[in-house]
Amino acid sequence: MISCVCACGKCYYCKKGIYAHCEDEGGWIFGHLIDGMQAEYLRVPHADNTLYHTPEDLSDEALVMLSDILPTGYEIGVLKGKVEPGCSVAIIGSGPVGLAALLTAQFYSPAKLIMVDLDDNRLETAVSFGATHKVNSSDPEKAIKEIYDLTDGRGVDVAIEAVGIPATFDFCQKIIGVDGTVANCGVHGKPVEFDLDKLWIRNINVTTGLVSTNTTPQLLKALESHKIEPEKLVTHYFKLSEIEKAYEVFGKAADHHAIKVIIENDISEA
Repeated sequence: MISCVCACGKCYYCKKGIYAHCEDEGGWIFGHLIDGMQAEYLRVPHADNTLYHTPEDLSDEALVMLSDILPTGYEIGVLKGKVEPGCSVAIIGSGPVGLAALLTAQFYSPAKLIMVDLDDNRLETAVSFGATHKVNSSDPEKAIKEIYDLTDGRGVDVAIEAVGIPATFDFCQKIIGVDGTVANCGVHGKPVEFDLDKLWIRNINVTTGLVSTNTTPQLLKALESHKIEPEKLVTHYFKLSEIEKAYEVFGKAADHHAIKVIIENDISEA
């Protein structure tokens, strides 16, 4: 399996386990600084630390999820969010990363796992994956009230932002409880407003991060024991020769009930 993050294993940040910021042609480079994986062949820098041997009985679908979204949801959402037994968690965004956070948050037995999204189909999917509650946020004020009702008026202990737009970050600010943590997983392209004037007195923590995939060995063991089944996130399959159609479907994910799309190479021989 190819990790989405390359690591030399020798530089300052790699030795701290922060592979995302590898200083020697590493970190998040696939499809960013060098060619990505939607191709017939791929050059993998620092292959000794970036490739993982996998058991033969694990499906390709499960391993594709382990390459990127599973460690992202786990490291940047669950671990940075400090999910723990008995806590209340709201995950804003029921897309692939949000659902990956949902799957891995269950390692820690939170009392409430509240999934928030605009898409009722994805909310139903989240419930089938272990969410205890679903909240449609098409009316934000109503959704916020519903979350406070679910948490005895206190707000949630952990709010995981898994969309990456100002509206969803703001939603997290409004539902977080005292001493809670907003764990930002979303990739933001625009600035957001941070309500420090309201939050400073509430002992709020805010975390951000780029996945390092340093939990990949741990997650691989979870897959081997079938503690989680991320392959169920795959809803559509396309050939590499159909990639434009694949992007069209994923671009209208709600219309096609798409969550994760698998691309299979049909251009070159295996």
